[in-house]
Parts: sequence; C-alpha cells; structure tokens
Amino acid sequence: MEKPSYKDLLDAGVHFGHLKKKWNPKMSPYIFMERKGIHIIDLNRTSECMDRAANVMRQLARSGKKILFVATKKQARDIVSKAALSVGMPFVTERWLGGMMTNFPTIKRSIKKMNNIDKMLADGNVTSITKKERLTLTRERNKLEKVLGGIANLNRTPSAIFLVDIAHEHIAVAEAHKLNMRTFGIVDTNSDPNQVDFPIPGNDDASKSIAIITNYMVQAIKEGLEERKNNKAQKEGASKAKEQA
Repeated sequence: MEKPSYKDLLDAGVHFGHLKKKWNPKMSPYIFMERKGIHIIDLNRTSECMDRAANVMRQLARSGKKILFVATKKQARDIVSKAALSVGMPFVTERWLGGMMTNFPTIKRSIKKMNNIDKMLADGNVTSITKKERLTLTRERNKLEKVLGGIANLNRTPSAIFLVDIAHEHIAVAEAHKLNMRTFGIVDTNSDPNQVDFPIPGNDDASKSIAIITNYMVQAIKEGLEERKNNKAQKEGASKAKEQA
C-alpha cells in the first residue's frame, strides 16, 4: 500500500487549518504553528493517524465488516461516493436523515419502498398505471435514490463509520456513539478530536485534501478485502484436500 509522502500531503493542502479564532483547544496536540492567523496542522501527526486508522480499516474489511462513508459537504460528495463504491462500502453523501442508523428498521422500509417502485416501473406489463402516475412514481423513486441509494444494499447497521468533517456530521457521530460503532474522521482545527476513535487531523474543506486521505483509507480496505478473499480460498483448498485424502 503506497502511502502519501509528506510532500504529497503538503501539495494537497492537508496542513491548512481554520482561523485561530475558530479553533478547538482540544486540537492543540495536532497543531504545528500559527501563520497569519491560520492554524497549520502538524503533518507528521496526520501521517501517524492515517496509518493507525488504515490498519484498523484493513482489519475490519478482512473480517467482512461494513464501513459506512459519510460526507454531505458539496466538495466531498463525489470523492467519497466514488471511493466507497470502489470497495463496495455503503455511503451517505446527500443528507443524513435523523435516525438513519439508530432507527434503521424505518430506513429499511424506505429502501424496500424504493425497490418496489423500481419493480413496478421495470414491469412492462403494468398497463394499469397512467403516464401521470408513472411520472409521480419516478419522481418519488429519484428522491429516495438520492438520499438512500448509497445504503440500498445494507442489511444491518455497519460496524464502523468514516466521516469527512466531524463537526458538520455531528448527528451521524452521535448516532454512531449510541450504537457503539467504530468512528474514523477527518478532523480540522475547529473540531473536537475526542469525538471519534480514530481522528485524522487535516483540512476537511479542500477537495484535494479530502481525496488524499479518503483514498488512502480505501487502499487499506482493498488490501483487507484481498486478504479475506485469499484466506477463504486457502480454507476451501484445505477442506477439499481433506475430503480427497
């Protein structure tokens, strides 16, 4: 797994924090200095935290656990949805509905409704619905897809959650705490790093910074999934050999 170098992190602007007046004092261990009223994040700490988070994510993926990716900020949406899709992980990038995880059965009902509309619209034999009804159903389906599309294949609550901007996603963080989910997050200088189990200090506003951190996490998940696949193949091979012996 290729890790971004210090220069890569610097080029992506990961070190740019918020204005000093907006800072959260709990971030002080991760702040390198202040320049022109802006806090500069210590990239050595960022690098250490990225490794810690990546190792745990790899273990989670290896044991078949799901990690939910959350980023509803405009500049993070595309990056995070593409990253999650590339490793088959669920994601929320439109808006976090209150109770999305703590009231999962209700959300599952909405997902079922979306799937049912899909079936109705796909069934060419359904001549009973008028053009107007079809339009209404399509609109409703698109609305549901926008918010729930990323978690449509989720059968149970995930084991962990990865968030971009933990202050912005505070409702998701609170729900994750209630359910004892492992929490990972990109944490800027205006946030409380103690809100997540694995804080990654970094600029959570610039798309380049979000991408470099998120993609490193995804690389770790890919490795975990590969290891899982290989372990499974080895076990199957061993049991076949036993049977033939």
